Amino acid sequence: MEHIPFISSAPNTLGIELELQLIDPRSFDLAAASDELLAQMANHPIADRVKPEITRSMIELNSSVHEHPMGLLAEMREMRDALVEAADAVGVSVAGGGAHPFMRWQERSISDTPRFQYLAEMYGYLARQFTVFGQHIHLGVKTGDEAIGLLRRLSPYVPHFIALSASSPYCEGVDTLFSCSRLNAVNSFPLAGHLPPEVKDWYQFEAHLSQLRAFGLAESIKDLYWDIRPKPEYGTVEIRVCDTPLTVERACQIAAFAQALSVLLLREDEPSDGAWLSYRSNHFQACRFGLQGSYVTPDGQRVRLIDHLRALFQRLMPVAQELGTADMIAALRDEAIRSGNDSRWLRNQFHRLRELPLVVESMTQTFRGEACATAPAPEPTAVLRRRIRATSEPMHVAVQPLSEPGVEPLPEHLH
Repeated sequence: MEHIPFISSAPNTLGIELELQLIDPRSFDLAAASDELLAQMANHPIADRVKPEITRSMIELNSSVHEHPMGLLAEMREMRDALVEAADAVGVSVAGGGAHPFMRWQERSISDTPRFQYLAEMYGYLARQFTVFGQHIHLGVKTGDEAIGLLRRLSPYVPHFIALSASSPYCEGVDTLFSCSRLNAVNSFPLAGHLPPEVKDWYQFEAHLSQLRAFGLAESIKDLYWDIRPKPEYGTVEIRVCDTPLTVERACQIAAFAQALSVLLLREDEPSDGAWLSYRSNHFQACRFGLQGSYVTPDGQRVRLIDHLRALFQRLMPVAQELGTADMIAALRDEAIRSGNDSRWLRNQFHRLRELPLVVESMTQTFRGEACATAPAPEPTAVLRRRIRATSEPMHVAVQPLSEPGVEPLPEHLH
């Protein structure tokens, strides 16, 4: 059995990766412009932190390692501004969000790297359908055993990350009725899912991967499209279920939430085996209904996810005070309770604007840090736009306020 070395990292450090959409500023469809954007940024100080993704309509922005999420936020704002400036220079816009609301997968172009070309050949149309956009969060740990222990403790909280970050309600021009539709594309891959419950330490993880290799099912950890997986070359546990938020501010708040949660959970016992029994159902509920989904706790109690999240935030606040992140986590908590997630915001935008290209335009403005006006939709301009409407009605349960009945006005600022 092959030994997999695990490079030790300082505990409680974190970093993030954001997969971002490249947008044509006239049609607001995706633009296959990653090669041009990478060339534009080739001599920029952050060039090594901007990478291609599987299709040429995507770009990945990677942070450095941070001890405190406020440092992460400062870096992400600087990188966002540099990326937006370079995108303007090549004639494209940049947006967050877990899925483009009306792109057609048939029109996507695979990036010209050996791995992405292999994936396209191996998985056929699934590779182009994989034009979805996620936030990955890396949490530093010392050893492989600690990585597996943290991964097992975090697994019952996968639904919380899904619901807090959900920003993919629309797909190929329709309302999917899901809060997060992106993970449906991820789950198409054969090695998607989660760590096997019987794997409880690094040795057992090495044995599991060795068996997958022996059976010809995987060549490396990269082939494991798990919701959370170890990243031994970085010395981290990688949370992979989050949609890319619409703003870097929300992305860093969710990273702060992950950091505080990991500190809290490492002080507690591992969850019972009941956590694995309800794993897939909880995962579906969070994707489908977001914060309004049902959640089955490891001990079998059935509650609303938002109620469980409220209680979790109460448990987290003392840890957040220790870490100096109470303000960021309180902002995430208050926004989730008051206004819901980004999927709800996107649906509200569509209800106001009635055209998905205009919703995408608001996504690009929001990513820049510009406030989207809540005035009536603008008059048509001379710019030609592909007219696309959502063809199914949004799910009313998911867009109701989490506190008071009735429809709240849109916030002037997102996050």
